[in-house]
Amino acid sequence: MLEQWQKRYPQKFASTGDIFNHIHAGDRIFIATGCGEPQYLVNQLVSYVEAHPKAFFDTEVLQVWTLGMAPYTDEKLKHNFRHNSFFIGHHTRDAVNRGRADYTPIFLSDLPALFRRRQVPIDMALIQVSPPDAHGYLSLGLSVDIVKAALECADLVVAQVNRHMPRVHGDSFIHIEEIDYLVPHDEPLLEYCPGKVDPEIAARIGAYVARIIEDGDTIQVGYGSVPNAILPALRDKKHLGVHTDLLSDGIVELMKSGVIDNSRKTINRGKTIASFCMGSRESYEWINDHPAIELKEIDYTNNPLLIAQHENMVAINSALEIDLTGQATAESIGTLFYSGIGGQASFIRGAAMAPGGKTILAMQSTTRDGSASRIVPLLQQGAGVTLTRGDIQYVVTEYGQAYLHGKNIRERAMSLIAIAHPKFRPWLIEEAKKLSLIYKDQAYFPGEKGEYPEHLETYRTTKSGLSIFLRPVKISDESLLKDFFYALSDKSLYQRFLTIRRHMPHEELQKHFVVIDYTREMVILAVKKYLGHEVITGVAQYCMDESALSAEVSIVVRDDFQRKGIGFELLSYLVYVGQKQGLQVFHANVIPGNQAVMRLIDKLGLRTEKKWDSGVFNIKIFLT
Repeated sequence: MLEQWQKRYPQKFASTGDIFNHIHAGDRIFIATGCGEPQYLVNQLVSYVEAHPKAFFDTEVLQVWTLGMAPYTDEKLKHNFRHNSFFIGHHTRDAVNRGRADYTPIFLSDLPALFRRRQVPIDMALIQVSPPDAHGYLSLGLSVDIVKAALECADLVVAQVNRHMPRVHGDSFIHIEEIDYLVPHDEPLLEYCPGKVDPEIAARIGAYVARIIEDGDTIQVGYGSVPNAILPALRDKKHLGVHTDLLSDGIVELMKSGVIDNSRKTINRGKTIASFCMGSRESYEWINDHPAIELKEIDYTNNPLLIAQHENMVAINSALEIDLTGQATAESIGTLFYSGIGGQASFIRGAAMAPGGKTILAMQSTTRDGSASRIVPLLQQGAGVTLTRGDIQYVVTEYGQAYLHGKNIRERAMSLIAIAHPKFRPWLIEEAKKLSLIYKDQAYFPGEKGEYPEHLETYRTTKSGLSIFLRPVKISDESLLKDFFYALSDKSLYQRFLTIRRHMPHEELQKHFVVIDYTREMVILAVKKYLGHEVITGVAQYCMDESALSAEVSIVVRDDFQRKGIGFELLSYLVYVGQKQGLQVFHANVIPGNQAVMRLIDKLGLRTEKKWDSGVFNIKIFLT
């Protein structure tokens, strides 16, 4: 087929030497993105300059996401080329940070307009395409993103024709008449393998993310090792849709398994919509001519107004660091430029505006070697704030999830400390105190005593059909518990405390309910989950005596949730936890009028002893 078009357009087929002879000093040369990079053309360009060192000077090389080698950043070619990156890759990071190359911070969705307005004019575009079909159309394949706009605006378009490039539906097709020169050269396409994440850590993060995502949601999954690694955790979901910028191996696998079918999408129903693909050769072969996959231009996929039109849109991204106030960077480590603004802010803001939309920042709690926390008191000096304090909803690490939207600074700080790596929590608490982000007397049990027992989280359905989440208390639960206690009636307060308490100060909450030694005491919360927040409906707790064989137990249920079976689920679960801890006896002090608790104890079916003492029943519940 290519030979037929060569006969029809012989002037479009020339040597690279003749093609590059069109470059003038100061020209801007655009190179296609990521795995769509025309490696042969790039190498030929550099070879041409090495053979003709005075052919041109000060050309600007424009590119997003350089995955291949970047020989144009070599020091010896500094008079010929100056690289300008819109998103920094591994092979250009050193050049940018040493001042041998430039970085332009910009939302990827703004780049097409930058080209079309000629604010950044393009003299030559080097792209890579599939062979033409019988109608003369070639596909941009893996990289539509800003490439389509660049070639439409370029004075000269040079295309490497590679039979390995898949034909992908959507906005990827261009006619041979739109191309000035075609250079046939087959070579393996670049493949992208994200950095490895510990499988156990990825599974734990993925499990927390899976709790947030519901059947039928439309998802966006951003760049990075963590977002791609957690996708297998969604394998039990149904009818997911995709509207994203990056089409990754993880998304392809979920499509293959039928998890993603796009059947409930609000826009482009039945279609996976992305802007570029970076992954493995197997994925490239699978998306070839796949009618359910379309690649669109980046100003379409990343348009927050269009993203916001998707009902139940969920944006899943990652970050290098997040500080205790809720601002995150995904582009720099202090003054070190690392990647770029990219598209995550566009998706997070669009998803936040969508009906039923959610945003998730999924990240490992530490750097890969575990030497530093990614949750920090403050972002490092010089770090770019990719996501502001107002952008972020859910933050997920392998230690849990924190919901920040609508939370004050103290609540945010405590929520993030609760999901930080345990070895960094004491440091974070002390630093947060110094910065006056949390209470100056905030307590914390280090080590095993303060290690949250995640394995005790469970779901229960009460006799009335109410679904509740039972979990141990966290150090970030103080505000929830304050709301719970102030919602109790005088009667419930008296039955629980044997006195009517008008005041539940921070000091009391912290000492007796929130900051606990999990090895000697336990507070189990019955929680109802709503969009983005929780409401405590009941609290059960025990505290061991010195022998560690018995414990004092108490329980209280919020008045508007009483007589729904919550009390029984709480107490029976606390008995289970106590038995696992080796406890033999629970002691409970119950006033005569508290028939509800009396009935709960009887329903347990355990042996009990009752003793009247000083106006209350002292009840022993034998756990063995």
